[in-house]
Amino acid sequence: MSTTFDVVNLGAGALQLAPFFALYAVITAWLGDRMSRPAWVLSARNALYAVCGLLILASLALLYAFLVKDYSVFYVYQNTRNSQSLFYTWTAFWGGNAGSLLFWAVGLSIFASIAVTANWRSQYRLMPYVIVVLMIIALFFLLLMLFVSNPLRRLAFYPPDGQGLNPLLQDPGMAFHPPLLLLGYMSMSIPYAFAMAALLSGRLDASWIRATRSWTLAAWGVLSMGLLFGAWWAYRVLGWGGYWGWDPVENVALIPWLAATAYIHSVIITEKRQMLKVWTLVLVILSFTLSIFGTFIVRSGVITSVHSFAQSAIGPWFFSFLGLSLILSLFALLYRLPQLGSTRSLDSMFSRESGFLFNNLLLLAVIFATTVGVLFPMISELMQGVQITVGPPFYNQVDGPILLALMALMGAGPLLPWRTISRNQFIRRFRWPLVVFGAVLVALGFTLRAVWPVLAFSVTSFTAATLVQEFAQGISARRALAGESWLQAAARLVARARGRYGGYLVHAGLVFIAFGIIGSQFYSQERGFTLASGQSASIGRFSLTYLDMQPSRSVGQQTVTARMSVQRNGAPWRVIGPGKRTLDGFEQQPVSNIAIESTLVEDLYVVITGWDENGVSFYAFVNPLVIWVWIGGLVLALGGLIAWWPEGHPKAVTARAEAESVAPLAQGAAHD
Repeated sequence: MSTTFDVVNLGAGALQLAPFFALYAVITAWLGDRMSRPAWVLSARNALYAVCGLLILASLALLYAFLVKDYSVFYVYQNTRNSQSLFYTWTAFWGGNAGSLLFWAVGLSIFASIAVTANWRSQYRLMPYVIVVLMIIALFFLLLMLFVSNPLRRLAFYPPDGQGLNPLLQDPGMAFHPPLLLLGYMSMSIPYAFAMAALLSGRLDASWIRATRSWTLAAWGVLSMGLLFGAWWAYRVLGWGGYWGWDPVENVALIPWLAATAYIHSVIITEKRQMLKVWTLVLVILSFTLSIFGTFIVRSGVITSVHSFAQSAIGPWFFSFLGLSLILSLFALLYRLPQLGSTRSLDSMFSRESGFLFNNLLLLAVIFATTVGVLFPMISELMQGVQITVGPPFYNQVDGPILLALMALMGAGPLLPWRTISRNQFIRRFRWPLVVFGAVLVALGFTLRAVWPVLAFSVTSFTAATLVQEFAQGISARRALAGESWLQAAARLVARARGRYGGYLVHAGLVFIAFGIIGSQFYSQERGFTLASGQSASIGRFSLTYLDMQPSRSVGQQTVTARMSVQRNGAPWRVIGPGKRTLDGFEQQPVSNIAIESTLVEDLYVVITGWDENGVSFYAFVNPLVIWVWIGGLVLALGGLIAWWPEGHPKAVTARAEAESVAPLAQGAAHD
């Protein structure tokens, strides 16, 4: 006990010291730049490192308290218990408000340390302002933990056991979903800090974009994986047969991803064509503030969701920080607006520049509609005193057509050249994708006889055809020049242009995900039934026969499993076992063990809803093409990794004017 006490006290002391170092870094970095004192800027950087070290120490202290089950720490008492496994004891670190705030803060401090170190010499003139912005963000989280939600707060007594982590969170999906989302959110702080540094310093060239390209791609990729793991968890655990229900917490995780997607596309035009500078800065500000907005919605308790935390005092803090961040960011942008004019304009509505612009506008439309849907219950309560919830039909009807237009644009974009396209170019580039679109439209139109799914499958097929065409043309060109095999040509093609073909793989992943969503959205079947032993029920091409109920006991939980024999197309197929498990201490919160049998064509999804003397009640779904959502996620992750992977050491740019302008500050950097 004394050792635990000392470790926790050490972590608590580190948490109390960290705000002073963060504040010191903010003041010294700012004054160091304003007064041309390089040593002060260097000292601010060291203070940033100190904040990182102190937060790591506090995090290790909390992890240690979890591992030794020190229930005198209130957060440990809330989120673990004696019977909880080591794996879920570890993941309980981010299972509640206080721990997730510490996870965000320590992750941000580590990322900040890496970003500042990596760009210290190449972006030295931006560094003071980067430090200021990052340490202000860190200071907010530190003050929040100290005054509102301290993860190392102690109880006045030592309980013999804890309350334990919510049973719904004791699942592998939740071991990855929350930390990936938080890592994605906090990673967006890096490009935001560099953008704000460019605005504050007046150095508005594209160097800050190049310095943060890898961070932006990493943040987008991690956030993508967080969303997919969340969908996977919902599908496997919640038992409603779906993976995305347009829940408010799902939506506020989606909208910063949409903003980051728009930003990634916008910076391409800014770098290549020196256009949309203001728009690019607006998008990076929006990506960061929407990340804070998502955190506010989840942790404030202002909405009801299976994903959200309970009512919390941190809501006003987040709302105030969100408002100040947005106001100050836009003020800095407006101040520099005269310096951000584009030297070029759009040459044609049918060009790659226009494609990127329309892509951004459509993404912004989805962000706006989804945000309105999230806020509508609060707006209705404020106006009428009653919360009116916006459900999936609203999002399907409003966002669905916009997302379909985005899919079409994702297919057309790679075929459009920069500046303008001639009639012959259009015919040559669009011919085969349009043939595929027409063929799928006609074939499915005669079989499915439903407008929206036929159109959705056709548009997605068009996009798939453009990607196949792009890869085929690139591989054929390499084979003609180098005489390589198809496999060698494909590998070297991707290796030589990682950004382009990694992006195409990301698009391919989104195509697979779209196929899965269209199939499961329009053609899912569901049915509820109650069966006694030996009785059968049918759904789709499956016949399910209930055999018996088998209880079992393992460490920390009681499980009841209903064995069922399944026939597919009249032939014996598999034996499945949907069930319920009850964790010790949570007897009133049973969790479903869902039977999911996946093929490339469809999922059979069966969940128990209850049982009595008359038999066992089941709810079954047949969800077509769902597995392609998960396959698409893997392809998307691979493409994102390829696009992110550095292509080599960038060449140093040492123009004489630049060298002269940074000479006084560079002398201070030389002491590092």
